[in-house]
Amino acid sequence: MNHSPLPHPDFWRNKRVLLTGHTGFKGAWLALWLQRLGAHVTGIALPPTTAPALFTLVQAEQHIDSHLCDIRDAASVAAIVRQTQPEVVLHLAAQALVRPSYAQPLETFNTNVMGTVHVLDALRDLLSVRVAVVVTTDKVYRNQEWAYPYRETDALGGHDPYSASKAATELVTASYRSALLSAQGVAVATARAGNVIGGGDWSQDRLLPDAIRAWEHGGALHIRHPQATRPWQHVLEPLAAYLRLAEVLWQQPQMAGAYNFGPWPHEAATVRQVIEQARIAYPQAQVVYGTSEHGPHEAQSLALETAHAHQVLGVRPRWSLATAIARTTGWYSALCQGADARALCLADIDHYLASDT
Repeated sequence: MNHSPLPHPDFWRNKRVLLTGHTGFKGAWLALWLQRLGAHVTGIALPPTTAPALFTLVQAEQHIDSHLCDIRDAASVAAIVRQTQPEVVLHLAAQALVRPSYAQPLETFNTNVMGTVHVLDALRDLLSVRVAVVVTTDKVYRNQEWAYPYRETDALGGHDPYSASKAATELVTASYRSALLSAQGVAVATARAGNVIGGGDWSQDRLLPDAIRAWEHGGALHIRHPQATRPWQHVLEPLAAYLRLAEVLWQQPQMAGAYNFGPWPHEAATVRQVIEQARIAYPQAQVVYGTSEHGPHEAQSLALETAHAHQVLGVRPRWSLATAIARTTGWYSALCQGADARALCLADIDHYLASDT
């Protein structure tokens, strides 16, 4: 079996890495992994927005150069970039939730579009930088509600402000890549990842965090759209892919472009399937499946074609959906029983690195 290439410690050791969004769920996991690889990490982000927050629990701030800064503040972003002279930029900072984007469209567009402009613009004429990976989402595509997985060449779109802002981010990034940054030797790519799960996510309006919150307090989980299909994956899958993408771009800048990262298309699963699998770890769990169509519009079907990432980067999933869900519920259960969050994350990373499938 061909296994997905793993992040290479020899590449990352002593690399100066700028990581935006390091206080968020994915950002905290990635900060921890980069520390483990020996990178020198500078973080730019707002303070954690959840309580508890994974960034705080894993004590990530003790091990990186953390700057609490709003990416909507162009001058502050540029000053930090000039000061730290990054070689690799991983841009994760975003307003990352669909439902809040309806309530706060202006903040969503400002953060996701202009925030990305500020980060990329700060790289102009910066001699140190070689690679920038801008993380968007699987929701950048104009959703046709069809049976086919979306490819990187399919049309961009977005019904809700979050999806539209991320599609606009793709256009912004493509412009900076082709018109401004490629000429100075910077390889710029976008990473479109599916729905992520994993320990340490306490965001509102995310499926498993909502489930864990309800079940650990003896409540019932209410599901709005049980038949909605998404490309679920453990958080370590896209993070490994982002790191692999940066490594390839360092050696082959001509590979810059857009990449889908997600599970095998046949592993896209419905909300109901994910919840029923998660209930294995919570035998007393109560779920109320709704049939109401009230609330903001949400796409029913979404799947990604990931052949491009397989062929160019060698990236392919290592964990099945069942494994991803089991590792996630196991993480929360262990934390609830008093385990250390940092140790749990490092154990998941070790297990991921050792996995054969």
